[in-house]
Amino acid sequence: MTRVDFYILPESGLDRVQRLACRLTEKAWQSGLTVFVNTASELEAQRADDLLWTYRQDSFVPHALYEQHSEERPPVVVGDGTEPTVPFDVLINLACDVPSFFEGFGRVIELVGGDPARLRQGRKRYRLYREQGCQLQSHNL
Repeated sequence: MTRVDFYILPESGLDRVQRLACRLTEKAWQSGLTVFVNTASELEAQRADDLLWTYRQDSFVPHALYEQHSEERPPVVVGDGTEPTVPFDVLINLACDVPSFFEGFGRVIELVGGDPARLRQGRKRYRLYREQGCQLQSHNL
């Protein structure tokens, strides 16, 4: 059964959500887990990739953008909505929709900004995961 953790931020803003994603990615990697960061587009994937290099001056998270046919894989990969062809431990979803491939992960992390539109999208994703029988947890930050 997939465990899905929702992290709900009190403030809005894409930058806050992406910085939290970087922190959670770093924490998972330091725990020895492999991480797939899912975004909705190539542009968002590039933005997440850039932020993983710069979000904190003293951090290093070995990562790369997803390449579908690459045989080598760093512990953290940033994708653009494409289903990965190799397994990962954790999925961090930055897209507005539930990825069709989420069941291939033991753990999914959903980040929800505090503005009304993102809260509505988060509630919709929560219902979809619940309908799929996932183990759900919410964390109000």
